[in-house]
Amino acid sequence: MTALIELRGATKTFSGGVLGRERTIALEPLSLAIDPERPRIIAVVGESGSGKTTLARLILGLIEPTEGQVLFKGHNVHALTSAQRGDFRQHVQAVFQDPYEVYNPFYRVDHVLMTPVRKFRLAKTRADAHRQVADALRAVGLQPGEILGRYPHQLSGGQRQRIMVARALLLRPRVIIADEPVSMVDASLRATILGSLRTMHEELGISILYITHDLATAYQVADSILVLYRATVAEAGAVEPVVKSPRHPYTQLLIGSIPRVSTERNWATEERQEDRRISAEGCRFAERCPKAMPRCLSATPALFQTEDNRAAACFLHADAAALPAGQLSKVLALA
Repeated sequence: MTALIELRGATKTFSGGVLGRERTIALEPLSLAIDPERPRIIAVVGESGSGKTTLARLILGLIEPTEGQVLFKGHNVHALTSAQRGDFRQHVQAVFQDPYEVYNPFYRVDHVLMTPVRKFRLAKTRADAHRQVADALRAVGLQPGEILGRYPHQLSGGQRQRIMVARALLLRPRVIIADEPVSMVDASLRATILGSLRTMHEELGISILYITHDLATAYQVADSILVLYRATVAEAGAVEPVVKSPRHPYTQLLIGSIPRVSTERNWATEERQEDRRISAEGCRFAERCPKAMPRCLSATPALFQTEDNRAAACFLHADAAALPAGQLSKVLALA
């Protein structure tokens, strides 16, 4: 079956500096497929600069891969026909991080919600359009009478963010790319927004790529998890075993950084690592890793499949078989 969204060895490198001679690798080759018949929620986690947003922008077609392809129903996202592009724009939706910058302050909220209904001809009558808008607002915990007719500046950040989720829901998408959707809203609203995403997934069969630096919310909402570090995959698999028993030292560091009500020190603060000289082919985490071995400084570890539903790019698991190219989706149970 043709994947709804597929990355085939997609990479992204940005140029900069004098005459564009400096190269920054934003994403190493990544192959990933989302099966339209098996909707999942996959969390993509990692610190700033790990490649999370680059991955989102590649899938949305906002940037082109330096190498490899991004496909929608088997067709290159950057070579779609007009009809295919309309299909893509309807079925692959985004919810971005900043609810303050996605609105035109001159339009009421009604315009934001009614425009996609008209453009994609989702309603036969104006009354039907208003009903769909009202239903979408209620689905994300908002009352239409308190929202419609108001300007963006008259709403809170949490309300604006939930309206963006409602707008995505109106289009009846197959995939939602949610890039840090709760990082700029109050903690009291995070559960509401994440609950709305989870409900959309379970009741409407929508796959969600949930991009975040917050492992706690990733664990709360996701089925599977992809951990990125400096543009590469560090660990991947079902969210339960990865979070509760991480295999990669970087994932362990992320877990250890989650605030806890405890005065005990964690492993990440126990040791001060000596300076290490790492070659261009070495593991990117070696300079920070408390478990680094000599081979980590000169060779790049493969993504070793430690179990059926997880894999880690670490020489600590070199006794396991390397995950074949293009098989990451099976570890994540996405295809």
